[in-house]
Amino acid sequence: MHETPSDVSRQQLIDEYTEIARLAGALAHEIKSPLSTIRLTMEVLAEDLQEPETARERRAVEMAQTVVRQCYRLENILNQFLMFARAPSVRPIPSDLNEEVRNILNFYREKAKSQNIEIEDFLTPDLPRVLLDRDAFGSILWNLINNAEAAMPDGGQLVVRTYPVPDGVALEVIDNGSGMDMTTLSRLFDAFYTTKRHGFGLGLPTVKKIVEAHGACMDVQSELRRGTKFTICFPVQQQLPAELIIDN
Repeated sequence: MHETPSDVSRQQLIDEYTEIARLAGALAHEIKSPLSTIRLTMEVLAEDLQEPETARERRAVEMAQTVVRQCYRLENILNQFLMFARAPSVRPIPSDLNEEVRNILNFYREKAKSQNIEIEDFLTPDLPRVLLDRDAFGSILWNLINNAEAAMPDGGQLVVRTYPVPDGVALEVIDNGSGMDMTTLSRLFDAFYTTKRHGFGLGLPTVKKIVEAHGACMDVQSELRRGTKFTICFPVQQQLPAELIIDN
């Protein structure tokens, strides 16, 4: 079977992206080491000046503490970037989507109560098993929950649904929070784009990569002051045709 020009061009783009991601990841990794050294040095300096006696010493402590805080911030950005740049390595296995969702929601309920967030789950029973990397799926759902929580600072409702679709099983995560305008929605998966004061803009781009690595697809709908809905459709475990099943 011969490759078409479009196939070759697509493969070239994939190879180029892979190489760029590898180089960017290597650069970020190299930056982390001296950055950690700077942070540790400033922490020691701040400890040595714990009881400043002069205005100059107080200023030195404040500057050292500022450097430490910024180093932590940069290290967090680098860690998230490394996770984003690294090609997702997922090992999906046949899994019960409802069980995985329940485990995470049960763990989150206590925090949700403290944030005045009401959780409603509508999990269709007897769904076909889907192909999931459970750890990676946890990252997906926790990220969507955290985004929903951020959109409801005064509390609200979080709805999680599962149901069958023609090509698999769908998962919906819905909040009635602040929602997004069209500009934010159009750039939602752009790396480093964020509307959060302390955000890095890598959470949802990383989620998208993990979803795609599962062979799944994701859709987002949102409206200002009405809320947001994420929908992910996961492929199901392939079943053998009935005529190939041999009864003992």
